[in-house]
Amino acid sequence: MKIWLPHKLGLTYLHDLPAEVEIEVADDPAALPSDPETVTFFVPTLLDQPQFHDVVPRMRALEVLQLPSAGSDGWLHLTPPTTVICDARGLHSAATAEWVLAATLAQLRHLPSLHSAQLDGVWKPQPGVDLSGRRVLLIGAGSVGAAVARRLEPFEVDLTVVARTARPAEGVRGVADLPVLLPRADVVIVVVPLTAATRHLVDSEFLAALPDGALLVNASRGPVVDTTALLGELSSGRLRAALDVTDPEPLPDGHPLWREANALITPHVGAITEGLTDRVYRLVRDQVDRYLAGEPLANRVDR
Repeated sequence: MKIWLPHKLGLTYLHDLPAEVEIEVADDPAALPSDPETVTFFVPTLLDQPQFHDVVPRMRALEVLQLPSAGSDGWLHLTPPTTVICDARGLHSAATAEWVLAATLAQLRHLPSLHSAQLDGVWKPQPGVDLSGRRVLLIGAGSVGAAVARRLEPFEVDLTVVARTARPAEGVRGVADLPVLLPRADVVIVVVPLTAATRHLVDSEFLAALPDGALLVNASRGPVVDTTALLGELSSGRLRAALDVTDPEPLPDGHPLWREANALITPHVGAITEGLTDRVYRLVRDQVDRYLAGEPLANRVDR
């Protein structure tokens, strides 16, 4: 059995595996440690490391693809159905939820423009908007959505949670209810996976239904939002946004989102905290142990 890890730090988490397990560090697709056709268990690169999308199709013996991210949309088409793909759902929920709260508060309290005024040496008070009492529409009821909901509780918001299908017993509304819910939302937080059903979920009709001054917070995937439609609403000043993901991503030079004053943009860092590496490699170690013991793997992705 051969395992490819994205960083040598991972070796400390797997150093005591059986001798028949070979572990190599694969952190550069242009300088592979060995023949990819011999890899059994693969963990792709993290953060800003080079990606291996062109290498994975050559892994003919690959049995497990363990992703370090919660999303798997960019990998499903690269491997045959016989390869088990596992994601890291739940692993980054707390960190992502913290980003959501930070970005929401930053936009409501005008922190980006206040910081810009600071750099210009200008004392320019700007009245902010209370989060307390706001009507918050949280679209996404998975682990990230649950983490966001818990962190919103102390802020005394009027929270409505939306999932793919309604769960009346839990007080969760369905996506079909959005036309009724959007016109009364002060803040809309989107934390859904990218699927055929959620691509451009936030389109021109969705945005037009929001009241003037509403804030859109996207911590899911860039293509969930129609960028062209959003730009129209932002440039008019009718809506504001906080985006950890964009479409395209990364944003190319000269893209109008870069200079959009009503948008706060971060480069997909919602899950990136100093504890990220430890979280990922603890999951990897658990998954490798399960694999060697012949036990079911956690977080299997439906294909």
